[in-house]
Amino acid sequence: MGGHAEDSGRVYQSTRDQHINEYHYHGDENPGLNGPDSVRRPAVGRAPVILRDRAEVLERLRMSTADGGGGQAFVLHGMGGCGKTAVAYSFFQFVTEGSDRVGLWVNASDRASLRSGMLAVASDRGATDGELLAARNGLRPGADLVWEYLNSSAEPWLLVLDNADDPEILREGSWLRTSPVGIVVVTTRRAAARWWPGAELQHIGVLPREDAAQLLCDLAPDSGTLDQAAEIADRLGRLPLALTLAGGFLSHQVLDPWTMDAYRLHLEVGERVELIDQGADILSDEDPRHLVGRTWQLTLDAFEERGLSEAVTLLRLLARFASEPLPLSLLNQTEIASVLPRARTESALRALLDQSLTELVDVSGVRCVQSHGVLLDSVASATPPESLSRLNSTATRLLDAAIPKLPDAGPEEPRLRLLGPHAVALLRRGVAPETTEDLVGIANRLATALHRTGDYLSAWENSRSIVEISEPVLGPENRLVLAARSRGGRGLFRLGKYDEAEMLLREVRSSQEQLFGACDPDTLDSGHGLQMVLGNLGKREEALSLLRTVIAGRRSALGDAHPLTLRSQSSLLTMLSASEVEAEDNSALLSLPLACERRLGPDHTITLGARHNHSWTLYVLGRFTEANEQIQQVAETYERRFGPDYPNAISAQQLYARIQYKLGNFEAAVELMHDVLEKRRNSLGTDHPFTAASRKLLAEFDSRGKAL
Repeated sequence: MGGHAEDSGRVYQSTRDQHINEYHYHGDENPGLNGPDSVRRPAVGRAPVILRDRAEVLERLRMSTADGGGGQAFVLHGMGGCGKTAVAYSFFQFVTEGSDRVGLWVNASDRASLRSGMLAVASDRGATDGELLAARNGLRPGADLVWEYLNSSAEPWLLVLDNADDPEILREGSWLRTSPVGIVVVTTRRAAARWWPGAELQHIGVLPREDAAQLLCDLAPDSGTLDQAAEIADRLGRLPLALTLAGGFLSHQVLDPWTMDAYRLHLEVGERVELIDQGADILSDEDPRHLVGRTWQLTLDAFEERGLSEAVTLLRLLARFASEPLPLSLLNQTEIASVLPRARTESALRALLDQSLTELVDVSGVRCVQSHGVLLDSVASATPPESLSRLNSTATRLLDAAIPKLPDAGPEEPRLRLLGPHAVALLRRGVAPETTEDLVGIANRLATALHRTGDYLSAWENSRSIVEISEPVLGPENRLVLAARSRGGRGLFRLGKYDEAEMLLREVRSSQEQLFGACDPDTLDSGHGLQMVLGNLGKREEALSLLRTVIAGRRSALGDAHPLTLRSQSSLLTMLSASEVEAEDNSALLSLPLACERRLGPDHTITLGARHNHSWTLYVLGRFTEANEQIQQVAETYERRFGPDYPNAISAQQLYARIQYKLGNFEAAVELMHDVLEKRRNSLGTDHPFTAASRKLLAEFDSRGKAL
């Protein structure tokens, strides 16, 4: 009773046994570049305890490293659960422990994971933060950057692209290449040679009977004999994933341990559950894939018998999402109570972890849970139909609660990017039309949030995927589908694809105007996006006319004080010439920042944008001293809130350079513009229109400075 704690200490008192689990995370809440914490260690969760068979393929891989060899690519292919990753892991360990070769490991299961992992590889090989930011946002070719640094690496390397089950992802960005400096190993379910030109294909199949039996005995040594294990292995098709799950089940039974004979009998009399293994070819009529479902079903039956039905429910809920890392914070919300008590979520998750049905992973400081895609597919296919509606609606509400209701500009948030694949996966599971509408609205909000943090590529890809899935269900004239297409157009604009953005936004705005009216908020939103594209394409008169239409429409539909109305009015400040500004109602136009501050507050993003645009107007009017003072404050605020490489921060710095030049500070102006150009090259790429404009402005400063 005399115990005490100080600072962050804790005292626990109990009259009986007590088990306490605590999790702490210490670090930067806004890590700079989003990606895996390490590419130097295989991201496999639990390493294989022992590798059975596979000696021939491992020897072939090891031979490729002789005499510092390079320039080779190997593709380990086979159906899900055959142990392709285990082979790659063993080779990775051999390479990194027995030579001076650097090992690099990337999860290639989806676009986001592949891109973040490959950019982390570039970072490991020496790429700068600015270059990584540009590639991450899709504003310069990411694959070119990565392979430039791989090719120039001072050390030989091994690059593993794990779970590359969609080869189109690798082909789209030209991510898969070879280099004389290193060796590439790909693990995939896709075996067709056309996907892997120039690579050496190595098939990873099911285990031989003796090795399969020995693997089961390795995992559950006290459950039976080698002969009994061989019978189970035959029933499970000698698939390593099935054997691993079976071994995990047998080794974790405490109150009422099962023997291998008992397990075999349950397999023989139990109902067969089909396994969906997307991307794998049917091997034969005796294809063992359907037996994996029965393997995990025995574990779920044991959960039910032990009063852990919440673990079954939780796994079925996880199966509504993707096999990508799912932030744990998503599961720690009150909305989960519609399928299982929130207080029981921890014990349910612990049960799944103990049975190897899921694992904990860390992605850029975000703690996540991740399950094998084959397992989730089989769980999803066997979920009782009467449970689907409640599971889908719960998953939808969990996503909804995890995304900001009013997305604002700010530094990148790794957790948001992780949510994208799960919204898409939930739609692909085939939810009811009313849930589809809810999901599209949530996904649109997620795309907006990603866009406003500067992650334009993820925002665009999210919108594109949502449209592809939802349009056949809801129809091309659905309001939410059109809004998703409009958001995609805004993303194309930010990526520098002006012509594509103009065509898409014109089409969407026309449809919205016909369906909902010219003053509908969605129509006006597309109009605001379109006028930005037109202005940057040099179609000034059309852009200005459209912007005035949007301002009038927003005043009518939303009111003068609405943030969107104020935002559109603020945009007018950047489009008018000096004579046009003087012809306007100067008192209203030039006092717009004060109006924004009064109605929205001094720290609101729209207020900050209005002050930025107002600085431009002062510059156009020749009031350089006033403009200089204001843009300095704006630039400092941008850098403090968003970082120096945030697009608006760079834009403010460029305006600051213009003003310095007009004030006669030529050296300072040129120095500022050199920095702006370098940042835009790194963040946008050499060919982006904004980079070209900065390059032209710097050339003008240089030539005029020399003439003076």
